[in-house]
Amino acid sequence: MLRGTQASAEERESPNGLQVDTATEDESFTPLTAEQAQALRARQPQMSVWALVRWQLVMLLLATTSTVPFALVWGELVWVVSVFYGGLCALLPSAVMAYGLTGSRWARRHAAQPAGAVRGVLGGVFFWEGVKILLAIALLALAPALIPGLSWVGLLVGLVLVLKVYWLAFWKWQAVKTAP
Repeated sequence: MLRGTQASAEERESPNGLQVDTATEDESFTPLTAEQAQALRARQPQMSVWALVRWQLVMLLLATTSTVPFALVWGELVWVVSVFYGGLCALLPSAVMAYGLTGSRWARRHAAQPAGAVRGVLGGVFFWEGVKILLAIALLALAPALIPGLSWVGLLVGLVLVLKVYWLAFWKWQAVKTAP
């Protein structure tokens, strides 16, 4: 509570010390019925993280196969391997994070928690995002040792194309979400 003021009957102090006006809060809030909540979920479809990983895999295969003719013409097959490995540097960490958030023991444990347990869920998202970043850095650092004659341009092309799938998936999801 603020010093020098008294709370009225409609105000109370929240656990973090801020004043909350409960009179207006209670009057304007009406909980949804089960049918209303189901209709709301139906109007706002969720995109699976595994769908994003599948789109990344498709982009990786398209980018790799589209470099094959150029590599055959110029006689540089290392370009194909470099593009593939660059895409893998984005795809594998995304797949590991998707597994961590959906199929791991942590995900199964947190799926049963009530919706108010946001801290544990956010902590897990941050943890798996950290794993994803470290894995991507490790894969990129290992590239010169794993691929003799590595084409850094090819690696960067594969990496960027697979990373841009996030934007394509977001665009497609928005189109589905706004469709009548």
